[in-house]
Amino acid sequence: MSRRNPRRANGWRRDQLRRRVLAAYDTCAICGKPVDKTLRTPHPMSPEVDEIIPVSRGGDPLSFTNCRLVHRHCNRLKSNKSDAYARAQLEHKPTPSTTSLPLTTSGDW
Repeated sequence: MSRRNPRRANGWRRDQLRRRVLAAYDTCAICGKPVDKTLRTPHPMSPEVDEIIPVSRGGDPLSFTNCRLVHRHCNRLKSNKSDAYARAQLEHKPTPSTTSLPLTTSGDW
C-alpha cells in the first residue's frame, strides 16, 4: 500500500497556490525575517509554503487561508508542531521533557 502525498494529489492547484503565497508574502511567518525568493530548495533560507494547521493534523494543503510563507529552516523546525515550539527552537530554549518535571509524592519516603 503506497502512501500518497496530499499536497501533490492535485499538483497544478498546489503550484498555483505556491505562486500565490510567494506573491502575497515577503516575510517568514515564524521568525519574522525577510525571505529571499531567489534562493532554491536545498538552501536553508529558501522559501517554502507552510500549512498553519499541518496536513497530518487535518489541515487543507490546497487552501490559501491555511498557507503562509516561511524559510525552509523554520519549516523544518516547526514540523507538525506549533509556531511557539518552532520559535523556542530558534531561540535555543529547551523544552522540558515530561520525565524532567518535578515529581510530587503523597508521603514521606
